Amino acid sequence: MARRPRKTTPTIRRRKTQSHFAWLKHLILPAILLAGFGLFSYVGYLDYSVREQFEGKRWSIPARVYANPVELYTGYPFTSKNLEDLLLQLHYRQDDQLNGEGSYHIKGGQINIRTRAFNFGDTLQNSQKVSINFSGGAISSMLNAENGTDLAILRMDPIQIGSFYPTRKEDRILIKLDETPQQLLQGLFSTEDRDFYKHFGLSPKGIIRAIWANIKAGGMVQGGSTITQQLVKNFFLTSERSLTRKVNEALMSFILEYRYSKDEILEAYLNEIFLGQDGASAVHGFGLASEFYFGQSLKNLSLPQTATLVALVRGPSFYDPRKNPERALERRNMVLDSMQEEGYLTVQQAAEAKHEALNVAAVTHRSANRYPDFIDLVKRQLKQEYKEEDLTSEGLRIVTTLDTRVQDTLEAAIATKLKQLEKSPKSDDLESAAIVTRRDSGEIVALAGGRNAASTGFNRALDAVRPIGSLIKPVVYLTALEYPDRYTITTPVSDSEMEIEAEPGKLWSPKNYDNHEHGVVAVHTALANSYNLATVRIGMDIGLGRIANTLKNMGINRPVDQYPSLLLGASPLTPLEVTQMYQTLAGDGFATPLRSIRAVNDANGKALQSYPFTVRQAVDPAATFITNTIMQEVMRSGTGHSAYNYMPADMALVGKTGTTNQLRDSWFAGFSGDYLSVVWVGRDDNKPTGHTGGSGALQIWAEMMRQISKKPVSLVPPDNVEMKWVDASSGLLSGENCPGAVLYPYVEGSGPNQYGDCAPDDKNSLLNNLNPF
Repeated sequence: MARRPRKTTPTIRRRKTQSHFAWLKHLILPAILLAGFGLFSYVGYLDYSVREQFEGKRWSIPARVYANPVELYTGYPFTSKNLEDLLLQLHYRQDDQLNGEGSYHIKGGQINIRTRAFNFGDTLQNSQKVSINFSGGAISSMLNAENGTDLAILRMDPIQIGSFYPTRKEDRILIKLDETPQQLLQGLFSTEDRDFYKHFGLSPKGIIRAIWANIKAGGMVQGGSTITQQLVKNFFLTSERSLTRKVNEALMSFILEYRYSKDEILEAYLNEIFLGQDGASAVHGFGLASEFYFGQSLKNLSLPQTATLVALVRGPSFYDPRKNPERALERRNMVLDSMQEEGYLTVQQAAEAKHEALNVAAVTHRSANRYPDFIDLVKRQLKQEYKEEDLTSEGLRIVTTLDTRVQDTLEAAIATKLKQLEKSPKSDDLESAAIVTRRDSGEIVALAGGRNAASTGFNRALDAVRPIGSLIKPVVYLTALEYPDRYTITTPVSDSEMEIEAEPGKLWSPKNYDNHEHGVVAVHTALANSYNLATVRIGMDIGLGRIANTLKNMGINRPVDQYPSLLLGASPLTPLEVTQMYQTLAGDGFATPLRSIRAVNDANGKALQSYPFTVRQAVDPAATFITNTIMQEVMRSGTGHSAYNYMPADMALVGKTGTTNQLRDSWFAGFSGDYLSVVWVGRDDNKPTGHTGGSGALQIWAEMMRQISKKPVSLVPPDNVEMKWVDASSGLLSGENCPGAVLYPYVEGSGPNQYGDCAPDDKNSLLNNLNPF
């Protein structure tokens, strides 16, 4: 008989169910605990990340590099066009009413300006309204437009020529909450977060309000993210759109609100929010955005301009006032309406503001390094005293010696002249380097590292080490003239062939450039005409060691090989080193270190370091004066005479050409009363250029100096130098009115003391030829 299935009793079923739940209980509880621990650990990790970044150094502020500020005064050679060009470079905007700093208005021949305040480190210059008139290519008057008084001098805020950025290409100008205009905060609260001081990071009320506003408008007019959430997105997270990122955003917002005060969060937001793109650099924060879009500081913005900045928060690219002015205007007016709704503005205030134009500055890309070769020099000089991280994070403000007008002129001269030089046979693919300094201070006002001014590659002005050819000759003659008992300006020297043992067992037979000998010539004739043979004789007589020592005294620290070929410039130098050498000549024997920096200030404008003018006597001033006098002859009748095709004869220029073997290097170095400049022309592959110093580099030098130099050279002889009238052919004393009489300088007691065939009637009264200077 079959057995019937046994029925499961309720008790047994309960036992099985309890057993099943017990199994689940043992599985789920650890899972919950593990998940809780994981969440706790993750929140702890986020908390650590937030605190580490928020409490540490929040931002790396790039160093800003400025040109030398332009100083205007009555009589300054500056036209109205020059001033307008300067204002455009400074990102000033046209405004008939001069509303706000950084504005100007042209009325007839008068330019009215409202300058910007600027902290120069040594001086804080406040904003002021100025009226400037012009006449005859110069400033005829400058008036304080507010009280009508004459202005003695006006220092314009300097042009920013570059920045040293951190790894992330971000830029900002830090602002403090207590210095932030109330209208900016009111605009942000009205449109971005009305409950900022009430919520705890997220605002459900704000989300519902935004959804309803967007439904009514039929589009996206409000966002639901709080200011805290926006800060988290900008400061901590990437732009990735994902659920994970949204969760992180919420958690980090809670952490931020828990750890820090509302004011701390708001101030960080004001400085971090992304508001535009300036070339390769991101514009962060309202401080920089104010300057980027309106050319003035945040505190000076009008209500409509402030509302425009608030409008950018929703989409800097979409509402870009330069690229999309209609969208920007519509969004700005929406911000103004929201401010009115919240009671921050009256109906009339909002209406008046909405009638204003956007009034953005026309010029962009403020932070690009406009002169990369000069910036390269500045950075190298700064690295001697500052660490790399200081230059890219501390917000330093560096005022340099650059004169943008001279720099632009130099670049144009190189571009124009190289094209002309390349028309000559075998003169293609030419390159150039040049440096311009102020003769009296050694400040570098312009520098070109190549023909492509925008290139950031090889900087030939600093790194191209090339033989300098005849540029060495003034050093040879200067050294010889320091021994007046052996050499004077009229000492005869043989310019004839010779053989010299250059190295053991090796003879060297130098040649003149024209392959001719010139017999016995005076010292000044040998240098003026750049005779190699006479120069070598003098140099070997004086000694290579003494000449090498003179080079060192003149600022050349590079070791030089003391071979006879040194006398003809075989030892290579960079254009910067050549400039240092000739700066000593231009300084009448006193060495002034070349410098590109005037001052370094911190982010608040406080002077950290200044770079004062320093000078030391390097070589004998008397010998320097006589050498410079001969180099004036170089320019009048010697190898540099073509410069006077460009410049007036009364400029009394001082200079020297330099040419190396097979025309591989073309050099020119010389100075006027106000500027010294050194120019090199050559090829990167070291092939011949087809040009001498006179036909190549001198042409660039003269074209540039023609435009920038206004002051002739006036050489002042030292007390121990006397001037004597001398017969140029015999070297004997001569009457002033005698044929062939020339006035030459001599160190006291070293000049001729006998008369030639033509003497003055009263020899005794003129024997010592009093110094006419």
